[in-house]
Amino acid sequence: MNRNEVTIFKVAATYIGTIVGAGFATGQEMLQFFIKFGILGLFGILITIVLFIFFGEVIMMLGKRYNAKSHLEIIQKSGGKTFGKAMDILIIIFLFGGLTAMIAGTGALFEQQFNMPILLGNITMALITAITVLRGIEGVVNSMGYVVPFLLFTVLGTCAISIINNPPELLTMEMFIGGSEFISNWVLAAILFVSYNMVIVVAVLGPLGAKVTDLRTIRKGALLGGLSLGIGSIMIYLTLTSQVKNVYMLEVPMIYIAREISPVILILYTGVLIAAIYTTAVGSLFGFVSRFTNLNKTPASSWSLVFITTIFALLASQFGFSNLVKYLYPMIGFAGIALLLSLLYAVIRDLWSQGTSC
Repeated sequence: MNRNEVTIFKVAATYIGTIVGAGFATGQEMLQFFIKFGILGLFGILITIVLFIFFGEVIMMLGKRYNAKSHLEIIQKSGGKTFGKAMDILIIIFLFGGLTAMIAGTGALFEQQFNMPILLGNITMALITAITVLRGIEGVVNSMGYVVPFLLFTVLGTCAISIINNPPELLTMEMFIGGSEFISNWVLAAILFVSYNMVIVVAVLGPLGAKVTDLRTIRKGALLGGLSLGIGSIMIYLTLTSQVKNVYMLEVPMIYIAREISPVILILYTGVLIAAIYTTAVGSLFGFVSRFTNLNKTPASSWSLVFITTIFALLASQFGFSNLVKYLYPMIGFAGIALLLSLLYAVIRDLWSQGTSC
């Protein structure tokens, strides 16, 4: 098998890796979006599974149809030039914001877990992300393929042990007062959770879809990726609901959970967090840079853009990790709803044109 061949597993791993970043694996996203609604938050997560599967497949199908080199081809042909320009700006901003949040998340992890300077964690993640992205889309996909299995196995294992030790009382749990004030109900939480993630995902899965030769690979990859994201979300949700009073003020709540289990689990989960942050940082930086330059055809300008972008994200990361998740993500999510609607419109339009041409 060709090492650079895009398989079902690589599609799923890239999808998962782009989303399962600092906000997801630390537990911050579950706190901000779903746990605040009690058991209704669990129903919100079930909605996200369906949406992740559907829109993951749609983005890759459109990427293949339009032979996308970046997200620009997809959004312009889905919503038109005017909408495309506005959404392009939004995606560019959030790709940079996503990279910034991942760098900030590493700093928070270094401080909480290792008692080391936040800036050291920031710089470490910034460097390894830049080096990976300089290898192009193949480097991004292959890196995700190596990291994601370890990531998912450890997250699910840690959550399972915690749930066994501290079973959540779902039927008697109260709605948690906290989380992002931008999110008023559990249905909106589910839509925003998917929409802001799609803003990053479209920049990675679009070009990936253009490289897939078999439509079955796209469909099964989206299915496997969406189901895995849903299962991971549910496990983190169940884990944190049983400890919400102890973790709701922490920057990295899942580290508290791992520490409560054992030192070995703590070490493993710390490694997972670094891996999760790394995969989303790579996806964000790749999507941002590929919008402006071809990493394979213009290496000189690509190098400059990669390092300039990384340096500015490093500076912006000093705003703080939980603040970025609490304020930036929901705001982008509201704008990202327009992206989901345009993608849905493109699918309906294409199906209609195929039907009328028969």
